[in-house]
Amino acid sequence: MPFQKGDKNINKLGRPKGAINRTTEQAKLSIARIANYGLENFKEDLDKIREKDPIEAAKLSIRLLEYIVPKQKSVEMRAEIDQRIQQITVNVNRSGSDEDRRE
Repeated sequence: MPFQKGDKNINKLGRPKGAINRTTEQAKLSIARIANYGLENFKEDLDKIREKDPIEAAKLSIRLLEYIVPKQKSVEMRAEIDQRIQQITVNVNRSGSDEDRRE
């Protein structure tokens, strides 16, 4: 049946904002189930890795921390100073009385 202008059965508002496509929703649910299974067994898996190769287990733990603790952005600063110090003069005046020192 072709589109007919003024048809009362047509949803003029369209899909609500933020509504998820059914296929997308199913895909996200499947991924969440797989991730949940992995998280349930993660501690045991990490313990097995630690027994065989402790260094690899430490590397894996550090890589996973990047998803929990935000990385600090490195900053590089470069500057050049073109002025040279020509002369420094220091004058020290000693006064004999306490009143002169206070002023």
